[in-house]
Amino acid sequence: MQAYILINCNTGSESNVISELKELPEIVEINGIWGKYDIFIKIKTSDPNGVEQIIKRLRIHPDVTDTFTMHVLYGQGGSIDQEG
Repeated sequence: MQAYILINCNTGSESNVISELKELPEIVEINGIWGKYDIFIKIKTSDPNGVEQIIKRLRIHPDVTDTFTMHVLYGQGGSIDQEG
């Protein structure tokens, strides 16, 4: 399973949230971003419930105010750099 998640968090907490999320092995990429959302994460997991578990963890985080999840459709596109 692979998904991209956009996160909004309390103003000023972005760095702390990123530091905490870096510890999760399912998160293979994490970046602070500008715009409607504050943080972008890319998740990869072999567990069919892995994405759901990460989303549940994000939703109870005291500094996370909103999330938007995009599940990857396999067989359509792929990584341009061929890393997956």
